[in-house]
Amino acid sequence: MEKVIKLKDSSDIKVGLAGPAGGKTIMLPVAKESVYGQEADSLKLWGVDPESGQHFVEGLADAFQVLYFDYEGHRMKHPNPDQLTPDQIAEDLLFIADEMNVRRFSYYGYSWLALVGLQLAIRTDRLEGLIMGGFPPMDGPYKEMMVVTRSTYEQAVRNQNTPAREEWQESGNPEKVDWDQVQVKIDTNQTKQFMTLYQHLMDFVDREVSLSPDVPKLAFAGEKDMIVYGENFGGVTVDIAGILRRNQQVLEEMGWDVRILNGDEMDHTKAMHPETVLPVIKPWLLSNLLTD
Repeated sequence: MEKVIKLKDSSDIKVGLAGPAGGKTIMLPVAKESVYGQEADSLKLWGVDPESGQHFVEGLADAFQVLYFDYEGHRMKHPNPDQLTPDQIAEDLLFIADEMNVRRFSYYGYSWLALVGLQLAIRTDRLEGLIMGGFPPMDGPYKEMMVVTRSTYEQAVRNQNTPAREEWQESGNPEKVDWDQVQVKIDTNQTKQFMTLYQHLMDFVDREVSLSPDVPKLAFAGEKDMIVYGENFGGVTVDIAGILRRNQQVLEEMGWDVRILNGDEMDHTKAMHPETVLPVIKPWLLSNLLTD
């Protein structure tokens, strides 16, 4: 079942439900719509699965009801430059769940959509499970990402009237981009909305977050998930794997399951692939949600 839902900002988002009705529900805001042809070939060059959303849904829908949509893709098509705040995103996600008649659900998000999951968890009692991939639940790199997003926005503003390759926008593998050479040419509203998000997280202290012990929690990252940004992007390093590894013991004492995914080139991009993620999260979900 698919449905078009109008959000608070009057933008329409396509949302789907798959799998057994009445079962445990998994919210997947990472379910990108499949693309084909030249666009798919371009994504494959950067190591991105052009049918990742479909593969995620199919991989989980035999055991769970899957509430799926592409929130990132939606916000790239319908930017919300001044209002993409943690409160507003949480409101969007809960509204989507309400419109699809889903009361309680588990959540899986990757990268910035993982930090969204943490923000959602502290704003609602409707979560039955939380999975954060590619962004640590403790000591998250909010300040580093603020630097990156501000630099990206400033470049986008400067380059609006100059010819420039859209390599940053099209790239699916940022670790292999020469960030000192890339010129950002992208809709300024698209970049500003993420600057807005991180601005609202500058005073957020994730070490003070206390989630319900009754909600199972999983955090994972690829062992080589570290991006070194060039001076064009603020000259910062975002070391997701290192942060998660340093805090693993403390997180486990707080009730988190923590996984560092080993493997060749297991970087930020590879660790988001369905063939990497599903063998990690599906057994975990089955064990934590369907054991009663």
